[in-house]
Amino acid sequence: MGGRWIDVWEPEDETFWREKGERIARRNLAFSVLSEHIGFSVWSLWSVMVLFMGPQYGVDPAGKFFLIATATFVGALIRIPYTFVVARFGGRNWTVFSALLLLLPTGVAYAVMEPGTSYSTFVLVAALTGVGGGNFASSMTNINAFFPLRKKGWALGLNAGGGNIGVPVVQLVGLLVIGTAGAMHPRIVLGVYLPLIILAAVCSALFMDNLTPVRNDTGAFREAVRARHTWIMAFLYIGTFGSFIGYSFAFGLVLQTQFGRTPLQAASLTFIGPLLGSLIRPFGGSLADKHGGARITLGTFAAMSAATGVVIWASLIESLAVFLVGFIALFVLSGLGNGSTFKMIPAIFLAQGHRKGLTGEPAEAYGRRLSGASMGLIGAVGGLGGLGINLAFRQSFQTVGTGTGAFVAFLAFYAACMAVTWAVYLRRPPVVPDTAETAEEPENRPGYAKV
Repeated sequence: MGGRWIDVWEPEDETFWREKGERIARRNLAFSVLSEHIGFSVWSLWSVMVLFMGPQYGVDPAGKFFLIATATFVGALIRIPYTFVVARFGGRNWTVFSALLLLLPTGVAYAVMEPGTSYSTFVLVAALTGVGGGNFASSMTNINAFFPLRKKGWALGLNAGGGNIGVPVVQLVGLLVIGTAGAMHPRIVLGVYLPLIILAAVCSALFMDNLTPVRNDTGAFREAVRARHTWIMAFLYIGTFGSFIGYSFAFGLVLQTQFGRTPLQAASLTFIGPLLGSLIRPFGGSLADKHGGARITLGTFAAMSAATGVVIWASLIESLAVFLVGFIALFVLSGLGNGSTFKMIPAIFLAQGHRKGLTGEPAEAYGRRLSGASMGLIGAVGGLGGLGINLAFRQSFQTVGTGTGAFVAFLAFYAACMAVTWAVYLRRPPVVPDTAETAEEPENRPGYAKV
């Protein structure tokens, strides 16, 4: 039980929140964002490293997509255990450890990133960078416990958005290196991140806290696994976060392979989509706070379908300008949907607490417990969506030489997500409330129905 521990934490108590809780929660949120940001940058390193891998590395486009997919796969799977270590070791303590762990993949990549290194070594190092993807799950679980339900959409959106922005930042660093030192110096990118990792760990140790009331609860995990809404939301999160991370990792390589861009040309465009998608994520959560997560999510998937149609058309007419408009729109919309889908999770499990006859603080505690346990599973499955996107691109480029076939498959998936969102969360009567409102007698509130 080493480190800074807070024994009493009651964020739903307005007096506690106003006098003490909000200040502490915001401080923990700020440094959680810093650590998660660096984690995302490390996780997405190979979206940048492949741009440095010219013909002298002997790796074809399919092999590069596989390197990206390997990092995505490990980062998605590791989110499950990362969800539960927060309660075992404390949010502050685990943030410090997980930040320092990022030194391993970054340092190893620094050692091997040169022509002549075997492809199997590159695959192994890409797998190691997956630990950066796990930081999202532990960070979201930790921050979920700090904030009251009425603030979760904003807080989780800001936490995740600040983390997501690590993707375009590392791509901007890559662009700067390629534009100044040239495409023969990938180690400069890695060297930039080694001291930043140490900075994140030190700041977490000095300024973050552990919450004693958050206990390791294997019962909550088992209950989350059995809950059908865990898997329904995981399916939807494939469409939002899976799209964001999959497109973020693949964007530069698609530009190189399909449109013949040089590494510098690709790097100068790659960061734009992930940057906009990251910045808009908190607004997705905020809109969900005001208008309901399910409504925003449904509208997002409809717009993503339209944007995918634009990308398919651009691929057919071979227009880079139109392709960029459609692809960047996909980033923005997936970021918006990331915020709205994660906002839905606490409201859904609060409704399940009401279904069990709980009201007031017991219902809220139940919602926090189950939503925290489910976030790792939902985040892991969503991350696997990024793996699916990169494997789809790999297969499409191998068979037809373009990414058009992959985009057609993505369009069909977004249509399925629209149907599920409407059928489960928006049809009348609704299955669960899609707002964050609470009441002592929820069955009397408009929009409430038993789960």
